[in-house]
Amino acid sequence: MENLTELGWIGVISIMTAGLTISIGAIAPAIGEGLALARALGALAQQPDEANTITRTLFVGLALVESTAIYCFVVSMILIFANPFWNYFIEQAGGG
Repeated sequence: MENLTELGWIGVISIMTAGLTISIGAIAPAIGEGLALARALGALAQQPDEANTITRTLFVGLALVESTAIYCFVVSMILIFANPFWNYFIEQAGGG
């Protein structure tokens, strides 16, 4: 750890932040989708006549919840492969 430069620390922090982002971004929507599906199945069991409405609302809700996971995935990929701070710090270090 003593041999890391500022550029190395930026890389470590970026990778750790990307890992934390995708882990939270995957776990939280999965829990939310599971809860939504359980509630929808319960509602379908109680009101089978409203199956079309419940199913349509469930799919829209699942799409919204899933978009959160996709946003977290995109942010983590940006942090790893297209970090906007990399170019600045590489120029500061005299490497580019």
